[in-house]
Amino acid sequence: MLTKRIRNWFGITLVALTYTACSVPTLVQKSENRTVPASFNNSQDTTNTAQARWKDFFTDPYLMALIDTALHNNQELNITLQEIEITRNEVRARKGEYLPSVGLRAGAGVDKVARFTNIGALEATTNIEPGREMPEPLQDYLVGAFATWEVDVWHKLRNAKKAAVNRYLSSVEGRNFMQTNLISEIANSYYELLALDNQLAIVKQNIEIQSNALRIVKLQKEAARVTELPVRRFQAQVLNTQSLQYEIQQRITETENRINFLVGRFPQPVQRNTQDFASLTPKVVNAGVPAQLLANRPDIRQAELDLAAAKLDVQVARARFYPSVGISAGVGFQAFNPTFLLKPESMLMSLAGDVAAPLVNRNGIKAVYASANTRQIQAVYNYERTILNAYVEVANQLAKISNLEKSYDLKSREVEALTQSIDISNTLFNSARADYMEVLLTQRDALESRFDLVETKMQQMNAMVNVYRALGGGWAQ
Repeated sequence: MLTKRIRNWFGITLVALTYTACSVPTLVQKSENRTVPASFNNSQDTTNTAQARWKDFFTDPYLMALIDTALHNNQELNITLQEIEITRNEVRARKGEYLPSVGLRAGAGVDKVARFTNIGALEATTNIEPGREMPEPLQDYLVGAFATWEVDVWHKLRNAKKAAVNRYLSSVEGRNFMQTNLISEIANSYYELLALDNQLAIVKQNIEIQSNALRIVKLQKEAARVTELPVRRFQAQVLNTQSLQYEIQQRITETENRINFLVGRFPQPVQRNTQDFASLTPKVVNAGVPAQLLANRPDIRQAELDLAAAKLDVQVARARFYPSVGISAGVGFQAFNPTFLLKPESMLMSLAGDVAAPLVNRNGIKAVYASANTRQIQAVYNYERTILNAYVEVANQLAKISNLEKSYDLKSREVEALTQSIDISNTLFNSARADYMEVLLTQRDALESRFDLVETKMQQMNAMVNVYRALGGGWAQ
């Protein structure tokens, strides 16, 4: 017998199951998680960004065009749509099993019975009517209708239909979850592409700065102010930065093609916003309350529907132990001559009921029942795991947004300081008050700091996208 206990887990309702039959394991008790951020766990504001449509959340027209195209052309999403059709047909099939089955039957045949048998001897001495013997060989013509129906006393067929409905709804939620992930993946790749464009522009600026420094060093060598060593070191620095340019261009190509694959088209340039990437500002995200995850996250609703279907499967498996009741009926006409087929005397009808119950060798039914119980336990664990994963994702991304905001401010100040130090080091080098290594190190540090700043900005934009996905946004029409 399956019993259910409901308990509260950091504001979200979970289900625990125990069994007193079929010797299945009991779920491990879980303690309350008190390590979640108070800013989210104790939130009273029900304003939730996940309730906003993706067209309202993403305002970049190029990004919106990519997402819209992907929602129509993405192959994986279209495959999922076909899976939804499969589960919908499964519902129709289960509904057909629940309803009576009615069919038409027509047939014709001929039969020659051996004379020296009991049937042959009877036919030889039997007249259809006085003076008219039975024809030999004997023809047979039949036309009629028949119906069979299993009386669903134990709700076996009804529960199987409900389980199929839950799995159909689960597949719809799976499609919504895939759409959410698809939108976030395209958005993250798009912002990565903008970041790479910005890094490429930084590299080109540095190549120009380093080339100018190399020219100055060559002039100083001609004036015998420096040796060949600084010239070679500056030249190596320029070559290194030029090679970095092609590495970034390769990453741009790969990112563009990743977007093209998600959009469902062959490789081609991806149109994007050409404004300064550093000027992008992440949107303010409202996380709402933790309980809203149950309503917003498609994967949680999918796990919940799978759990409901697994529970119904247990009831269906249990009903197989009980007797099944069937009713069959038929009506039609049968005669040995087509001219007699529609006469009242040729009418036949039948009505029968039967009860069948398994008595011996019920191991197969027991195994199916035990497997259904085990799958239900799996569904419970999967439901709990899905909720826990959703909560952790939201907590991580909210913390990441806060930390990246502070980190970006500090890195901006670092870039400003190192940019100023480039001019200072060049001035000191030209006046022979600084070593050429100080110039090279300053240029390298400035380049790395600007790269880090762009990387942090990209992480900020990705965190905004990821928290929108973690809260369950992107699937609502």
